[in-house]
Amino acid sequence: MNLKIKSPPVNRISISLPDDLQADVDAMVISRGFSSRSQAINDMLHQHVASHKHQLGNEIMVGTITLLYNNSTKGLQKTLADLQYQNLDEVISSLHVHLKDNQTMEVILVQGPALKLQSIADEIITLRGVITGKLQLMAAMIPPIHPMPNH
Repeated sequence: MNLKIKSPPVNRISISLPDDLQADVDAMVISRGFSSRSQAINDMLHQHVASHKHQLGNEIMVGTITLLYNNSTKGLQKTLADLQYQNLDEVISSLHVHLKDNQTMEVILVQGPALKLQSIADEIITLRGVITGKLQLMAAMIPPIHPMPNH
C-alpha cells in the first residue's frame, strides 16, 4: 500500500535583509546543515513564536526541564522525585544519567500551561544542589495517553 503523507499548506513571503544579516543567515544555514534559508528561518520563527506564547502564560505547551545537579546533595533526589509526583498532570516522563564528579543530568518532559511549567521549573532549578537548569518550551502538544481523573 502506498500512503501519501499530505504536507500542510505553505505561504510564500518575501523579506528584505541588510547584506551583513543575509550573509550571517547564509553562514548559519551552512554550519547548522539546514537544507535552505527557508528551513532555517522557519526554525527561528517557530522558536520565537513559542517564546512569545510562553510569555502569554495560558498557552498549553510541551517542553523539557534540563538539569545538572550534584547527586551527593542530601535529599535532593528525593525532593526532585516528590516535586515531579506533586505535578503528575504536567510531568510526562524523566530520564537521568550519572556523570563524573557526583553530577547527574536529568531531562524532565513536561506539558501544560506555560506559566505552570515555568513555576515547576523555577521550583526545581532553585533547589540546593542544582548546578544549572533550563526550561525549553515548544508550541506543540502531546496527544493524551490517558486522561488523569480530577483530584
